[in-house]
Amino acid sequence: MRPRPDLALFAATSGHSGVDRIVANLLPALAGLGLRIDLLNIRGHGPHLDPVPDGVRVVDLGRAHVWPALPALVAYLKRERPRVLLSDKDKVNRAALAARALAGGDTRAFVRLGTTVSHNLASRPWFDRAVQTLSMRSLYRFAAGVLVPSQGVAGDFAAFTGLPRARIHVVPNPVVTPHMQALAAGAPGHPWLTDGGAPVILGVGELSARKDFATLLRAFARLRRQRPCRLLILGEGRRRERLLALAAELGIADDLALPGFVANPYPAMRAAAAFALTSQWEGLGIVLVEALALGTPVVACDCPSGPREVLADGRYGPLVAVGDDAALAAALAGLLDVPPPPALLAEAAAPYTVEASARAYARALGLELPACSPAPQENPA
Repeated sequence: MRPRPDLALFAATSGHSGVDRIVANLLPALAGLGLRIDLLNIRGHGPHLDPVPDGVRVVDLGRAHVWPALPALVAYLKRERPRVLLSDKDKVNRAALAARALAGGDTRAFVRLGTTVSHNLASRPWFDRAVQTLSMRSLYRFAAGVLVPSQGVAGDFAAFTGLPRARIHVVPNPVVTPHMQALAAGAPGHPWLTDGGAPVILGVGELSARKDFATLLRAFARLRRQRPCRLLILGEGRRRERLLALAAELGIADDLALPGFVANPYPAMRAAAAFALTSQWEGLGIVLVEALALGTPVVACDCPSGPREVLADGRYGPLVAVGDDAALAAALAGLLDVPPPPALLAEAAAPYTVEASARAYARALGLELPACSPAPQENPA
């Protein structure tokens, strides 16, 4: 008979989201600490683990959507009785809490949210906003706890929902992996990063309103008038044509490249002269931590929430007001003139290693680790 799972993770993602990256790093690390883990799979959705590490079992719930999978999830909870059920994002969280109530037993259900809720919901259609607000304020009190990636998200969520702050646990995202440097050693992919020409400013993320790359383009146009430089933005999204039109309007089209989504952005991060995060809101800012870990100077908009915590109030990189392209241009110029030492940047990324994160998750979930826990595994994908 298979031992009772320590943790069952229930999620339904796009396959290339921030949650996918977190799961791909976190589950192998937790398994490496000796925990038995089930990844509950919705067909056609992520997260995907390739290869599946020892200690992790993928359980197919047999459905392609979250709510039709509810009976299978209830049956799984009754049959396997995992010590902890962890879910991520509101729709999945609602289904997980419903399944836990229907299944009974002593499984403790935790939910996770990765972004600043009040700002995220303000951008949603009214119906989605109403449903999610109701679920967070009424259903989440039945969870054993809520996991979030930053103190800013925790404070915002407590104020938004009225949930006691003690029920909300801040756990660092598992960003910095042992194989990150090896992945960064690959070819950068874009000729600007290897041709020895003007320095390259880098942005990474979905081409969406939330990421606000329009502010980065305006800041770059200011910087470009002062010195030779180029702007590379990795990512795909609905704002692509708008950004290209804005670049033409600003006269920087020849110095902007939008090559699309890149599965491994680390070589570009390491080769860039500076990295910019211009989001209107975040939960933490994973790409910000990745750039720091690879020794690239960073500047970030002081959005809610995450960048101020990651950059320690500006100790590890300048913070500018959201949407302030003049301040962003000045900060980028300063980084190009006097880049901070790589050791300082590595210090900023240290709290976000997979081992530190895995142990923090285990503590927050109340999972007791084996007496002699081995070193966490990594996902080599």
